[in-house]
Amino acid sequence: QVQLLESGGGLVQAGGSLRLSCAASGIRLSMYEMFWYRQAPGKEREFVAKISNPGATRYADAVKGRFTMSRDNGKSSVYLQMNSLSPEDTAVYYCQATARMGPGNYWGQGTQVTVSE
Repeated sequence: QVQLLESGGGLVQAGGSLRLSCAASGIRLSMYEMFWYRQAPGKEREFVAKISNPGATRYADAVKGRFTMSRDNGKSSVYLQMNSLSPEDTAVYYCQATARMGPGNYWGQGTQVTVSE
């Protein structure tokens, strides 16, 4: 069974940092492009970051220069290092895996990030 488990969310003050993790099971991670999305209160779910294999990345304009996505295929995990956090970053953050070939598409359950003033 495919499972994506996000962790690392929590409450942090503005200007602080968090590192989110997404542990994947049931897939060969090297065969998947990995994404982070987020959904803030009252907003649609939005793209945050993408990483290909081995490591080409793409970021939403809102997080460029502050967030860094990485992957460790050996640990079957991807990460999102979030620095200089702002209240506008408050959201539920979701991990997604999309197969490089074929229709595979999987989502994690989300982890809450709350940034205080």
